[in-house]
Amino acid sequence: MARIISIILLIGLLCNAVAKPCMGKFVNPITDICWSCLFPISIGAIPVNFSGQRDTKNPSSPICACQRPPNPIPMPGISIGYYEPARLIEVTRTPYCMVSLGGIDMGGNIKGHGAINENGDGSRSSFYQVHYYVYPLLYWLELLTDFVCMEKSSFDVGYLTELDVTWNNDEWGFIINPEAALFTSIPLQAACVADSIAANVKFPLDSLSWCAGSQGSLYPFSGHVANHYGGIEAALLLVQRMLAKLHRLGLAYETSGSAALCGKKLRPVIKKSQYKTQMTYPKALTNSKLSCNPLGMTSVIWGAGREFAYSGEDFGFMIWRKRNCCINNWMGI
Repeated sequence: MARIISIILLIGLLCNAVAKPCMGKFVNPITDICWSCLFPISIGAIPVNFSGQRDTKNPSSPICACQRPPNPIPMPGISIGYYEPARLIEVTRTPYCMVSLGGIDMGGNIKGHGAINENGDGSRSSFYQVHYYVYPLLYWLELLTDFVCMEKSSFDVGYLTELDVTWNNDEWGFIINPEAALFTSIPLQAACVADSIAANVKFPLDSLSWCAGSQGSLYPFSGHVANHYGGIEAALLLVQRMLAKLHRLGLAYETSGSAALCGKKLRPVIKKSQYKTQMTYPKALTNSKLSCNPLGMTSVIWGAGREFAYSGEDFGFMIWRKRNCCINNWMGI
């Protein structure tokens, strides 16, 4: 990881600055991460701690069986569930501004970026770029060195929307989400009210895949926010769109529930309930039961004072991903 960061720092120094300032900071794993978001940890359907955090439904039985290469025979194990800090997503007004890497400006100038537009009817719209980092913090910090359920990958910059023509153009984006045309009717959009209520009470409804809870409609998978009510709400919407887009492209997986006990599964439609977000920038949210929130939950309660002028208009979020897994390497297989 040190080599990657060094290369990015070098590129940032060599590139020309863009018109808008690039602000940010490195995520501090001690002060900027809400480690209570790991919980609840469960064995089967039974929680083994009392964190007060929300949890999705876990497999009912604590006993499971999975086949691990090179052993061809499924071996019995114990079903556990927990949340892992797996990804980092930042939403920025400035192209190639690496907010979560200390505010490194890698240059570039894309037309229409970072705009918050005043519409003729008094409403506002906006456009942001989004960066997606592979960020397996547990493995990176070597907190659990021999845990079969933990993702063992290195830090990486996984996706930059500046390089994606469909992020800046809704019509091009229609190529990968043509079903968006089916969800523009008033009854289907009205159904998103139920998704918003569910997200604020417990978790969003996976069956309403076109909804983004309190943030509105999940479609299109682009950086344009048609109704801009605030930077945090716009950022939360784009975080959901990025995750949904990566599922569609086969770059994100289902990791929760009985189907994922023996390994992550491809899922082209996002499973919204398996994710939680925790703000890391501009002001980390770490000391509250509302630190890690389901997708679609409103920011009205926890977002006060976390968006401010100049250095507080870009946003970073730790993505906590629910993991259900069958531990069967305790037998030495």
